[in-house]
Amino acid sequence: MARLAIEGVSKLFGTSYAVRDFSLEVGDGELVCLLGPSGSGKSTLLRMIGGFERPSGGTIRIDAKDVTSLPPERRPTGMVFQSHALWTHMDVFNNIAFGLKLRRLPKSAIHERVESALALVGLADYGRRMTTQLSGGQQQRLALARSLVLEPKILLLDEPFASLDQHLRERLREEVRDIQQRLGITTLFVTHGQDEALALADRIVVMRDGRTEQIAPPSTIYRQPQTAFVAGFIGSMNFVQSHTRNGVCGHPLFPLAIPIEDGPVTLAGRPEALVIRPSDRADAATAHRIVDFGTHKMVDIDLVDGTRLKAMVAPDDRIRAGMKVEPSFASFFAFRDSALVHQSMPAKSDAEAELLSV
Repeated sequence: MARLAIEGVSKLFGTSYAVRDFSLEVGDGELVCLLGPSGSGKSTLLRMIGGFERPSGGTIRIDAKDVTSLPPERRPTGMVFQSHALWTHMDVFNNIAFGLKLRRLPKSAIHERVESALALVGLADYGRRMTTQLSGGQQQRLALARSLVLEPKILLLDEPFASLDQHLRERLREEVRDIQQRLGITTLFVTHGQDEALALADRIVVMRDGRTEQIAPPSTIYRQPQTAFVAGFIGSMNFVQSHTRNGVCGHPLFPLAIPIEDGPVTLAGRPEALVIRPSDRADAATAHRIVDFGTHKMVDIDLVDGTRLKAMVAPDDRIRAGMKVEPSFASFFAFRDSALVHQSMPAKSDAEAELLSV
């Protein structure tokens, strides 16, 4: 169990910052996901925590000890790389045992810890197999075991499932979360997959251009994005450019009350919050394309100004392509200069209101 403190860390490559003035505290046993697009600085940050990159500025502390200048082998961290970085000339057992041998542990202790690590990741019968005989998922489990056998205080995972197919990714991320919780190990997980972050994290750090956009639990990130970037990056989102005057949004199809100062505004609403009704108005929108996902349908809606929105409807909804519709948001966000300035929540049902009053 360990606490991690990152204080004002930056990394400069030439004249460009990969990470700029980044700060974060991670608690004992917490799993934090670093989420962002390619080039946002998340992997560089993870490598600095592990000692594989030297910060240009700032401090990294583990349990209050400054480790900023320590090499990887002197840090209480274990890192699982995206490429796995396995030794193909060694079998599974010796891949895991290698780090313990460097520490000159007795053979009996090495054997015990390797067997324990193999059992932990579901590879108990694979010790004498060569790494080239393993599937992609088994290689990922091996890479995890090789880090965990060293009993690190901080586990660092750099997009470990990126090369795997979707079903295997989903299964392995559940296994990793289960192992992490059983061990109570403090973990940082880098990913560019929003679904992965939402499924795994206690908290998510959304990064952009080396900076923090928002740090919050998954439900807060999804329901209360603090910037337009976070709103668009997490989940699907509709954006409409408009303006406000006297507290009313000026878009003809979205005459919504927004209690903010007059000026330009970006209106944003999720597909599940976009309600569509049949319409015979000349300026009505048009249902363009409908994709049936079984559990729901996703409908592309074309406005007369060329804007395309997405609405999520029930699987038995009778909307058809070409139908004239009138869309409206049941809930929405309003952003100005990328910052959240107003959030409208959907009206509570009678049942929800009664529950909240108890």
